[in-house]
Amino acid sequence: MILKLSLLYLCSYLMGGIPFGVLFAKRKGIDLMTFGSGNIGATNVKRALGGKVAMAVFVLDVLKATIPCVAARLVIQHQSHGVPAQAFWMASGLIAILGHCVSPFLKFKGGKGVSTALGMVIGTAPLVASASFGLFLVLLVSTRYMSLASMIAVGSAAVFGWFFPNQSRELVPLYILLTLFVAYRHRNNIKRLMDGTEPKFVFGKDKSVIESDKSA
Repeated sequence: MILKLSLLYLCSYLMGGIPFGVLFAKRKGIDLMTFGSGNIGATNVKRALGGKVAMAVFVLDVLKATIPCVAARLVIQHQSHGVPAQAFWMASGLIAILGHCVSPFLKFKGGKGVSTALGMVIGTAPLVASASFGLFLVLLVSTRYMSLASMIAVGSAAVFGWFFPNQSRELVPLYILLTLFVAYRHRNNIKRLMDGTEPKFVFGKDKSVIESDKSA
């Protein structure tokens, strides 16, 4: 089992590191890491390539963690050494998030991991993922702050994971660590939110490129 998990986690890291946004942009002759915010997530892809490509990147970034979690479900189906099976599934997703944020294909640079975090929760606790994503959509529509909606949605997973039935409460500390990590990746956004200078998300076609927007 140890060998299987080691190989699975290595594959999780490599899959998480695939920079789909960068690859799509490169096909159009655009260096996404120097365009707009310089981020590799769907928000910056939307500026560079439009909404349809951004949606494709979003889905692929989600799947980068969902697939490793589902694979972990096949390897570990029961509690092992007192550790719930869900913890092993979640670990596979967390490693994929690490790959996304510290990609071996981008000289260990990367995105902020929100979409990939959603994929991890989908693969580990679908009910929690549905509630957190629903909250994200409500916040994004009401505030239009992508960064704020993302951080609160990620943080809400710990709350939903604690209160929802049939969830492993042992995962709550991992949700909290993920929240702190995502908040750290959004530290510049937090500063701009406090200063009142954070750009708002543009629904539909975004023709402007805002250099200071790091929300993706």
